[in-house]
Amino acid sequence: MAVEPKHASVNGRKSSQRPQKSHREVADELRARITSGELRPGQRMPTQAKLADEFGVERGAVRQALRILQSEHLLTNVSKGAPATVAPDLGKALTGPGAPPAPTMVALAPRIASAFAAPHVEIDALCLTAVSLTLAIGEPLRQIHAGQLKPAKVDFRVLLPSRDIPLAFPTPVNDSADDVDVQLRRRWLAQRNAQGQVLRHNLLALRATHGIDVRVTFRALPFTPPVKLYLLNGTEALFAYYTLSRREVEIGQQHLEMYDAPGIRSTLFAFEQGAGLRDMTFVEQSHVWFNALWETISSELVLTS
Repeated sequence: MAVEPKHASVNGRKSSQRPQKSHREVADELRARITSGELRPGQRMPTQAKLADEFGVERGAVRQALRILQSEHLLTNVSKGAPATVAPDLGKALTGPGAPPAPTMVALAPRIASAFAAPHVEIDALCLTAVSLTLAIGEPLRQIHAGQLKPAKVDFRVLLPSRDIPLAFPTPVNDSADDVDVQLRRRWLAQRNAQGQVLRHNLLALRATHGIDVRVTFRALPFTPPVKLYLLNGTEALFAYYTLSRREVEIGQQHLEMYDAPGIRSTLFAFEQGAGLRDMTFVEQSHVWFNALWETISSELVLTS
């Protein structure tokens, strides 16, 4: 009986009509499994052969992905032989003084969780939509509900772009259709509002569930921020660039080409008080800059359409 094309194999591996994943996409998926707890500290990874079969890529791509995670101190024992191992101390790997810059979705959650260990948590954020921040607080919230953390007070201040300004990005590649920019703007605004509402709801819920004094405040910026900044408890500044790239998005039944900057992939650089004069000065000046924006040109932000 003839084999259907979609089940035909090449070199013993089933082919797929989907485009092959890059080694960075493989690294992103494995990283998410590690940081979510699906792969536990000290656990052995699947073999490179099994990972290659799972993701539909060559073993070389798997090795490249594993080396990326090793460089981020998330894996150990990466070689052509035995399977790699998840780092035994992920907290130290992600937040220790020697931790290298890492994607926001990797580095932010453990640092936010560390900040929540303080009796008074103070977090300031400047970003495009707050999606990374909303995802990152999931870990400290889990630890609070598990009884592992119990701050007495939590203060969040968040600066987001105003709905009343023309955005620098996301923006359409071509202006051929008059409504393309309007559609992208509505999509961004819906995401900004939804993420902000979820962030506020999840934090304010701590009042009823754990008696924690919580305050969450948003203000609107009159410009599109080219960078994102997180300030934690006055002692740490996390900084990342929004790097634009061209990609396609589907809105309704229409495929649109746009320039955008996925914030969760932005490389996050950490600066800490006590790590030297350079770091101390960056943290201090970041607070001065944030407070100046908050107190001068920002305005009230209402999370509605």
